[in-house]
Amino acid sequence: MKQNRFPPGWDEEKVRRVLGYYERQTEEEAVAEDEAAYEQEELSMMEIPRELVSKVRELVAQHQSGK
Repeated sequence: MKQNRFPPGWDEEKVRRVLGYYERQTEEEAVAEDEAAYEQEELSMMEIPRELVSKVRELVAQHQSGK
């Protein structure tokens, strides 16, 4: 049987809580949350080709760890 793997700091309970949050969210709440994300001045949203996602994640992780 395949064992589930979670990111550091995550476990099955946290996954269930996050899923529950989004399952209970109304469409209006989801739209408001999305719009608020785009209004954050310290972040940028952009489209990248799917095959580059892992590389971008690596760069973000390096940046966050101060490397």
